[in-house]
Amino acid sequence: MPVLGIGGLFFRARDPDALTAWYKRHLGVGPGCAAPGAGVADEWTWGVQGGPVAFQPFPADSDYFAADKAWMLNLRVSGLDAMLDDLRAGGVEVITSPDWDQPGVGRFARIHDPEGNAVELWEPAG
Repeated sequence: MPVLGIGGLFFRARDPDALTAWYKRHLGVGPGCAAPGAGVADEWTWGVQGGPVAFQPFPADSDYFAADKAWMLNLRVSGLDAMLDDLRAGGVEVITSPDWDQPGVGRFARIHDPEGNAVELWEPAG
C-alpha cells in the first residue's frame, strides 16, 4: 500500500508554545491554520493545498543549510515578494540569492525561526 503524503512534521523546541505562535504569526503555519482552498483545520492539524513535496536526503557535508542542523523545512508559497515584505515588516530577516532561483523550478528565499532553524520559502515556477 503506497504512502499518501506527509502526515506531520515533529521536532524538538526549547519553547514549543512560543515557536508555534511565531510560525502562526509570520507564516500562517500550524495547528488551526488553513491555506486558501485547503479545507478544514483543527486544533491539531494545518490544512494545506495538495502539490509537490520534495523528500531529499542531503550529503552530511552539504553547505546548503547549517551543518549543526539535521533538517530544513521548505514551504511552498504563492506571492513570494509580498510575503517577504510582510516578513521584513514583522522584523524577520530575509535572505535571498539569485543563485538559488532556477528557471522551471521557481524562486527561493530563506528565513530562520527564533530557534535558528532554517525555513526555505519556495514559489514554484509558472
